[in-house]
Amino acid sequence: MLEIENLQAGYGETRVIHDLSLDVAPGQVLAVLGRNGAGKSTTLKAVMGLLPNLGGAVRFEGRSLVGLRTFDIARLGIAYVPETRDIFPSLTVRENLELVARRFAGAGRPWALERVLALFPKLRERLSNGGTQLSGGEQQMLAIARALLMNPRLLILDEPTEGLAPIVVQSIHKVLSDLKQDALGMLLVEQNFGFATSLADEVRIIGRGTVVWAGKPSQIRADQSAQSQWLGV
Repeated sequence: MLEIENLQAGYGETRVIHDLSLDVAPGQVLAVLGRNGAGKSTTLKAVMGLLPNLGGAVRFEGRSLVGLRTFDIARLGIAYVPETRDIFPSLTVRENLELVARRFAGAGRPWALERVLALFPKLRERLSNGGTQLSGGEQQMLAIARALLMNPRLLILDEPTEGLAPIVVQSIHKVLSDLKQDALGMLLVEQNFGFATSLADEVRIIGRGTVVWAGKPSQIRADQSAQSQWLGV
């Protein structure tokens, strides 16, 4: 579904990603691990058109994403939940959700407002609260709920558990597990080793701007050398 081939990307004249290749199959959860600064978030930004492509190919369902605007990429069926969450702080929870729901409404679309509220009952309790009144966990729930209202075929998540309390991490894990059962494809960048490997079908480790390890979750859990070298686990 998503194919990244020999990708090169960076900031200004600083190249962070070097000949990176990976792919996500339909309905698959691919976890991307790596130390801070390895290039994980840079990869996601390059896929979404938030950084210029300095070389290589990015394709979604066979269509090149290189040169497309972020909005156009999203319309193709990719929803992106950034590390910063980027909810609208001046809007209520309901307004944050309805803004997207109206834009992506239509016949045959499985995700609508009531369904995401059923998935995130905490948000139903906070519908009239402004974005700045939400906890970090509630903001993350809102960011994921808003992404689902785009009715994507691929959900990209950048560090969804960062800074969250363990009980909230468990809630996010349950939601993503349910989405996996619905065969929603996911590209997950995550520092929490246990969280990522318990959800993933495949794992890739990025180090020094390229993929340095590839395999199954069971394989990386058993590979103490790779964990020590590339993750510091």
